[in-house]
Amino acid sequence: MKVFVTGATGFVGSHVAKVLASQGADLRLLVRKTSNLANFAGMPAPSSMTTITGDLLDPESLRLGIRDCDYVFHVAADYRLWVRDPKQMYAINVDGTRELLRIAREEGIKRVIYTSSVATMGFKTDGTIVDENTPVSLSDMVGHYKRSKFLAEQEALKAAYDGQEVMILNPTTPIGPGDIKPTPTGRIVVDFLNKKFPAYVDTGLNLVDVEEVARTHVAATEKGTPGERYILGGENLTLKQILDKMSAITGLPSPTMQVPNAVAMAFAFFDEIITGRILGKEPRATVEAVRMGKKKMFASSAKAVRDLEFRLVPVYPALRAAIDWFRANGYAPKS
Repeated sequence: MKVFVTGATGFVGSHVAKVLASQGADLRLLVRKTSNLANFAGMPAPSSMTTITGDLLDPESLRLGIRDCDYVFHVAADYRLWVRDPKQMYAINVDGTRELLRIAREEGIKRVIYTSSVATMGFKTDGTIVDENTPVSLSDMVGHYKRSKFLAEQEALKAAYDGQEVMILNPTTPIGPGDIKPTPTGRIVVDFLNKKFPAYVDTGLNLVDVEEVARTHVAATEKGTPGERYILGGENLTLKQILDKMSAITGLPSPTMQVPNAVAMAFAFFDEIITGRILGKEPRATVEAVRMGKKKMFASSAKAVRDLEFRLVPVYPALRAAIDWFRANGYAPKS
């Protein structure tokens, strides 16, 4: 099996590449000139691996990597909750997805597995558990990241409607080792380990083991129905429950003070101005994240369990693995 993978230097994409490698796939992995290749270390044998230098901002740079492949895994995305200029985020997430699908179609690729996000679902403020059939529109999307992923997903749905074999997978909040950036979720873990989490807000996430997400990506080459969306999730947890789990693993105290949403919004507003606009650094708290937090992102993965043989596994081992990895790689003190 010959496959082309975007995002393989990142968190979810590197785990997808490792599952493919363990199955002996012939891998073509998209990298940029500036990519951190640390996640390629320890890629399992017996696969062969070729790096393809290119960029989603230059779609034709992908063509030779895609050519003659059986499958394309499009995992790459610009995943940030704060950007000074959102134009590049839309260019990568929306335009890049549309053009990659076009090239895959022109090159006769058997099936494209597109990594969308649970962010495109229609979440509620009351913590209702949603699924793929919950009504949602662009107006429900909070912030540029969610809007760009929603629009990108529409491109994938359109391609599937026009006859291209496109599988759309919607991971919830993956957790585990190898989050080198780290992602916004990984930053929650890192901040907790560094004792920078003095309080919490009333919000909720669905945490999922990144390795199960990766395994199901590969299963989607043969299972499921093209043009359908599949939520890949694990446990629905409040932020406080997540912090308590990390406290149980590490022995570090879990914050006991809940901050009202209005206070968190005010802090994020000033953090964006001072840290983001004046100092030119990524703020720790963002208005977009606080607005997103008003909706508990609780979801059901019953459809993926039924159609993709997705497994609902406890998140505790993945959370422990993430903590161990962050400590071992210098993101936080070892104890």
